[in-house]
Amino acid sequence: MVLNHDFDHGTLDDHVMRLIEMRGGSPNSDLLKEMILTVLKFAGDQADRGDLKILNSALKELRYAFKVFRPFRKIRKVSVFGSARVGANDKVFHQARLFSEKITELGFMVITGAGEGIMKAAQGGAGREKSFGVNIRLPFEQYANEYIENDPKLVTFKYFFTRKLIFIKETDGVVLFPGGFGTHDEAFEALTLIQTGKSNLLPVVFLDEPGGIFWKEGGEYIREHLLNRGLISEEDMALFKVTDSVDEAVDEVVHFYRNYHSSRFVQSQLVLRLHYPVNDELLERLNIEFKDILNEGKISRSSPFPEEINEENLSKLNRLAFTFNRKDFGRLRQMIDLLNQSIPE
Repeated sequence: MVLNHDFDHGTLDDHVMRLIEMRGGSPNSDLLKEMILTVLKFAGDQADRGDLKILNSALKELRYAFKVFRPFRKIRKVSVFGSARVGANDKVFHQARLFSEKITELGFMVITGAGEGIMKAAQGGAGREKSFGVNIRLPFEQYANEYIENDPKLVTFKYFFTRKLIFIKETDGVVLFPGGFGTHDEAFEALTLIQTGKSNLLPVVFLDEPGGIFWKEGGEYIREHLLNRGLISEEDMALFKVTDSVDEAVDEVVHFYRNYHSSRFVQSQLVLRLHYPVNDELLERLNIEFKDILNEGKISRSSPFPEEINEENLSKLNRLAFTFNRKDFGRLRQMIDLLNQSIPE
């Protein structure tokens, strides 16, 4: 089968680029070409149907999810996790609803798994307009709760791994209420991704009911059995907060972005984008206190890099750049905390 009468003229790369142009073209046509060529390699590999079905479903799910979230990328969001088995009369149900009410009043949106319990409470507090739902198809039916059912911001996934990617990729904070296996899975996946630099640094909050000990004891377990045995570092404890106060949880999320805006690697440099400039005194302190996380050189003020040209909305932000060792993300979090604390209330 050929695409047209002159298929044999030109390389496979040429034909793929022509297909992309036929679909309207793209400023990222190089990546699209690479993706298409990778897919075509499965023909040569004689990949079996089961493997191809996994790839096909995953690609479709991610494409659609990216499309749904794209118009809202400039709005900060919080992923909320917790048990689907919590009833409306439970204290933690009201805690979840109150948290979502308060965080959305401050301009955030909320992402949940779209089910019952904590998810329903959080979306009830946020309201349909400020909610996203990332549902999962299970052997037994899991219907979306009434706050997000039939909303265009509801995405249903076949696979947990694609769903989990969206939960972290599209969020600016993670708040976890008491829950079962799934909640613990999301908690430790988020912490692992942050600790290893596989996701952006973001606030992670374990929020109990008032006076509750569910996460308090969890935090004690991490300290006693992970930290004290040397399985994590002391700085890793800075990657999360345990509280039973909604106000403290809200403040932890919002305060993280008080000065810090975002970051990205540009070649060997980590660039921190900040809302406020760093004065000489603070810059000197940073270079003294965080020298240990540098591979070489110093922490310096920076203008936007050429690689950031396509991010025009970020061009006016202040910047620090340095050769981060790409290892001590707990220490990097402590540095961001200091930058946020430097801004007067």
